Amino acid sequence: MDETRARKVLAAAGLPGSGELLALGENAVFAVGARVVRIGRSADLLERAERELAVSEWLAAAGVPAVRAAEPEARLVDGHPVTVWHRLPEPVRPAEPRDLAPLLRQVHSLPEAPFVLPRRELLGGVERWLRLAGDAIDPEDAAFLRERRDGFTAAAAALTPRLPRGPIHGDALPRNVLVGPDGPVLVDLETFSSDLREHDLVVLALSRDRYGLDPAAYEAFTGAYGWDVREWEGCAVLRGARETASCAWVAQHAPANPRALAEFRRRVASLREGDPEVRWHPF
Repeated sequence: MDETRARKVLAAAGLPGSGELLALGENAVFAVGARVVRIGRSADLLERAERELAVSEWLAAAGVPAVRAAEPEARLVDGHPVTVWHRLPEPVRPAEPRDLAPLLRQVHSLPEAPFVLPRRELLGGVERWLRLAGDAIDPEDAAFLRERRDGFTAAAAALTPRLPRGPIHGDALPRNVLVGPDGPVLVDLETFSSDLREHDLVVLALSRDRYGLDPAAYEAFTGAYGWDVREWEGCAVLRGARETASCAWVAQHAPANPRALAEFRRRVASLREGDPEVRWHPF
């Protein structure tokens, strides 16, 4: 889904097609006045959009600072799920890893939700992303990632966690936190799951090693959370699974974006070479 298509869906939903585009990835996200509108790529993501609304209501009842829905139900518009949210105040400063830690502690202290949260299928999108990449990527690279996916799926299923299983954010990065006048708030709730809590902690460990996160910022995060997931013997497995998924995710953009293709090739090469410190660039 490109911006032109997303704006047509926005207009078909009865919302101004001139809204400000905030993001274009798995969802197209627009600011429309005091609302934020999220448009999913395809109709099969409707269930996920509905679950995201349920998560928002559940977090509100539990007192967890998080984005709130402005409409209680998702709409399917021209084959795309559409959800509408209250627009948060402008941030007072960029979010940092230390802002994420207390929010994760709150989420990780919650009992199971009163509705079914899925497992964190980190590798579940790999096949779809590789299909979208098509002939733009080397078939041998696609086969390599499929093999990694299968190996890490089996290895992750055999892990013994250090923390109790339960609700997790699923994509625990500072970009999914907004620091407003009243403090940090969780945003982007679509990956909420019930699984190993360690999933949420491996994200920043990988950011430290692959994306250039300042080690001091990482230490501030682990200090605020109270534990460093790198002390856990299963960390390498979840890290490898996330690297595999991140590599395949970039692949879907390769047909239309030369930068994405170059980044995909960089990532695959580093995985093939077994080099855990080659710098990856956010995309």
